[in-house]
Amino acid sequence: MGGLCTGAGGRSLSVMWKTVSEDCNLACDYCYYSTCGGKPGKINRIDSALLDTFMKDYMRHTDGVAAFAWQGGEPLLAGLDFFEEAVALQAKYAPPRTVISNALQTNGTLLTDKWAAFLKKYRFLVGVSLDGPKEIHDARRVDARGQGSHDRVMNGIGHLRRHGVDFNILTVIHKGNVSRAAELIAFYKREKFDHVQFIPCMDFRSQETNRPGVYEITPEEYGVFLCEAFDLWYNGGAPELSVRFFDNMLSVYMNGQAELCIHRSACPDMLVLEQNGDAFPCDFFIGEEWKLGNVGVHSLDDILASPVYDEFKALKPRLPEPCRSCQWKALCHGGCPRNRNWSDNRKTSEPDYFCASYQMIYAHADERMKSLAGGLRLRQFESNVRRYLKGKVPGRNDPCACGSGRKFKQCCLDDVQSASLV
Repeated sequence: MGGLCTGAGGRSLSVMWKTVSEDCNLACDYCYYSTCGGKPGKINRIDSALLDTFMKDYMRHTDGVAAFAWQGGEPLLAGLDFFEEAVALQAKYAPPRTVISNALQTNGTLLTDKWAAFLKKYRFLVGVSLDGPKEIHDARRVDARGQGSHDRVMNGIGHLRRHGVDFNILTVIHKGNVSRAAELIAFYKREKFDHVQFIPCMDFRSQETNRPGVYEITPEEYGVFLCEAFDLWYNGGAPELSVRFFDNMLSVYMNGQAELCIHRSACPDMLVLEQNGDAFPCDFFIGEEWKLGNVGVHSLDDILASPVYDEFKALKPRLPEPCRSCQWKALCHGGCPRNRNWSDNRKTSEPDYFCASYQMIYAHADERMKSLAGGLRLRQFESNVRRYLKGKVPGRNDPCACGSGRKFKQCCLDDVQSASLV
């Protein structure tokens, strides 16, 4: 859940701030970032002077849109007064007519009526970590005393719902739920969770970038999970849930592109900021060798001009040989650089650890995705022709009316002709 502004050279910049660094009130045994074991002690939140300095610099680089993502640890540990200060500084330094948005990822246990009222007032998009029904969730997402957090999370979600806060569910897929896709989907539907995201369980620290990625579940397990979840999501061609992985696949089938960074052709221009202002290019590359500078000391322009940034951005396009000729390249683009084992000089790598998972789900879903996307594209095409083009079909070299951004002849022309719409 990153934010966009226009950085050096007019490029879009996504910003994520680790609001309280590793501080967290839960001790999930699979956490790839926090090491405090659910005992944060004195909270290390972002200093007011640092926040002010960054807001001023960041807002100078915006071009009508300024968006912020707040993560942790557990960002709510920073306190409501911190976020009130943050939104006040956003308003103070934003150029006129700037659209400001905020996203926040939380474990949900600290949400109260007061928090929910604030989040609604400033239109925060909230991600809540929830691994499924109580039995599944409480086995891994515990506090320092070993007590499960499910009831507290559900109580927090209740506050969000009463105030009409937009939220989605993030579920870590691990040994305890990877074989229970049907149970998870039934749980989401029963609880009316309409927007869901899966992330496979990691067994490494994002700060230890010299170590190869290690994962709790096998590629085959994750692939089977995705296939089973897809069958339930597809729902006979009428999906009732928004599942981020499948939504991203569908976007590609509709001649668009994925929104998830791991399945795009290039890593996004992104800054991950530690609580002390240290800047890194990615949430999975928070190590000294990948440090770009510090936003309290260095200007945003200087940070973005760091040669370390260029080195990081060069990783993703260096596809392993099997990826270059893979039939699913347009859907995957080699996956995540952190999921590949690299040579010492970082010039070559093995395929993404989850390569086999992706090949399984892509092959499993292909025909149904084509059918679903084709119908959606045609309906969007017809609607836009009526609404924006006064009923006139675009020319072959005009932008396609489905909204993909491609030329009509390279997008929906054949489908439209087959459907006798021209």
